[in-house]
Amino acid sequence: MELVYSENRKREQAVESTDRELAVAARGGDMVAFETLVTRKTPAVVSVARRIVGDGEDARDVAQLVFLRVWEQLNRFDEQYSFNTWLYRIATNLSIDFLRSSRSRERAHGATLHLVRLREELTGSQTTEVLEASELARLFQTLSSRLTGKQKAVFVLKEMEDCETREIAKMLNCGESTVRNHLFNARRILRREIARVCPGLLDGRRGK
Repeated sequence: MELVYSENRKREQAVESTDRELAVAARGGDMVAFETLVTRKTPAVVSVARRIVGDGEDARDVAQLVFLRVWEQLNRFDEQYSFNTWLYRIATNLSIDFLRSSRSRERAHGATLHLVRLREELTGSQTTEVLEASELARLFQTLSSRLTGKQKAVFVLKEMEDCETREIAKMLNCGESTVRNHLFNARRILRREIARVCPGLLDGRRGK
């Protein structure tokens, strides 16, 4: 009973710890701390991965790879910095790698971003003034395949996760100007593809 109580108490303390504290403890071999991190961060990792790779099942597979990589590289985590930034960097890079793989190319066509945010970005219209979500979803199945892995990742991290440009640059190990360039090109490509697939849509929506 004493061992059970001790274990339960340890888990309660882990739940109350910050991400950084858990990462440091896990780096020292504390499996309870690591399990708590996995439980806490899995929804966010799956969400980011799904928006990049375009499939929920694949996203869960990527998430498993992410936490395996986290466990293997915990000794590289610098507690002076945000654990989220480090984690998202791993998740984004593995998602991009997955997207590039031959097995995932067909599924990439069905990638779905946050439709409301995309809708606002592309048209500047109010939520109630745009196409039905189902129509946008079908449209985006075509559009998403035109973006490179990094363009899609930057778009997701900036427009979906509200990450700062500086933070995204750290995640993708590139300069802030590169991040801005990927975002600019992603927006340009999406506008171009909407104009190609649905001629007059953007002008029509802006005119309302």
